[in-house]
Parts: sequence; structure tokens; C-alpha cells
Amino acid sequence: MTRPIRQSVTLAASAASLYRMYLNAKTHAAITGGKVVVSTRRGSKFSAFGGLLRGRTLHTVPGRLIVQAWRSVSFRKHDVDSTLVLRFVPLGAQRARIELTHVDVPPHDHRGALRIGTGRGQNIPSRMKVNSFRN
Repeated sequence: MTRPIRQSVTLAASAASLYRMYLNAKTHAAITGGKVVVSTRRGSKFSAFGGLLRGRTLHTVPGRLIVQAWRSVSFRKHDVDSTLVLRFVPLGAQRARIELTHVDVPPHDHRGALRIGTGRGQNIPSRMKVNSFRN
């Protein structure tokens, strides 16, 4: 496997609202630009970026943490699922940091995981920064 992918961004929104935006199919789709199916239920299946990504929600801590198992269309049959961890860190009433850690991404998909769904070469936290308040 490759080294972990780590990204973060600070936004003018509460940690709880950013958490809700990620786990709401409509706002998640607006942020990423593709169809999304997502749920807060542990073990629930999800798909994003119009089906380019799929997996399961492994764990959530409301307003604070999301852990998901991911597979992109580039994963090979023998590849293990990668794991995405999103921490929502409160920095004030209307300010929070999203910390993304993505581990076990296969070498042949590492570059794609850095850019997935952005369409412009931006990473996911940057995309959230650009799009999070358009709704």
C-alpha cells in the first residue's frame, strides 16, 4: 500500500453542520458534483461520484467523525477496501476543520484518490470549501 493521504480545510461553519452536509445525499452531491447515496447507519452501503466510488459506512460519531470503507472503479478484485476517516474539529461556534485521512489506497489508485470527483484537480476538502455554501 501507499502512504496515507491526509488533507484538511478550515471552514466558516460548525463541525455539526459540516458533518450533516457530508451525510446528506443532496448536499454531498452538490459538493462533489455527482450522484450520491449515503446514510448515517453503521454498515449501510453508499456510492458517490455517480457510482465511481462505493463502500460502507463503518462508524459515525454525530457531528465529529465518519469512518467509511471505500472502493473505486479502479480497484482490482484482490485489493482490500481503503478506509476513509473524516474528523470534524470544532474551532468555534461557526468555524471548524475537516481532517481527512485515507489509508490502504492501492498504488494504482493513489493519484485518483487524491483527485476523485473533483473534475478540476482539487482535493475533497478544497472542493468543500468552494462549494459548501452554494445551497
